[in-house]
Amino acid sequence: MFRRGEQEERDKPIEAREVRMSEGAGTEVTVVGQGARLEGTVLSAGSLRIDGQVKGKITADGDVALSAQSQVEADINATNVTIAGKFKGNITAKARAELAKGGRVDGNITAKTLVVSEGAIFNGQSAMDQQASPTTTTAPESAKAEPATRIEEPAKAR
Repeated sequence: MFRRGEQEERDKPIEAREVRMSEGAGTEVTVVGQGARLEGTVLSAGSLRIDGQVKGKITADGDVALSAQSQVEADINATNVTIAGKFKGNITAKARAELAKGGRVDGNITAKTLVVSEGAIFNGQSAMDQQASPTTTTAPESAKAEPATRIEEPAKAR
């Protein structure tokens, strides 16, 4: 439960600085409410919490969290991504991707760390790398070309 403090303070609106998803100072959270439906590209300079429906592309400089009631069909690019609702698309997380209990992902995930909780559903491929790169541009292992190597012959004595 969220508590702001004294009784007289409860009548004031909640300021953005009071809601934080990560511990970083100055982090702001944009919320897409439960009754909201968005289509297109969503860009956030901070973190983003989605309780409603989004279809398109999501890019955030901070974290992206999808609540249990959310329904999202998009590609997500963010620092950390937490999925507790229904998600279809590709996820690229610079640090951590987490599928919470009850969450469902149909798509590919690229992240440094991947956590799949018991009760979560994941249908797709995951790539865990030191530097997360978009999954849409990676080719299957069998299609990747080997780098050319040059073999030099030892110099012959004359």
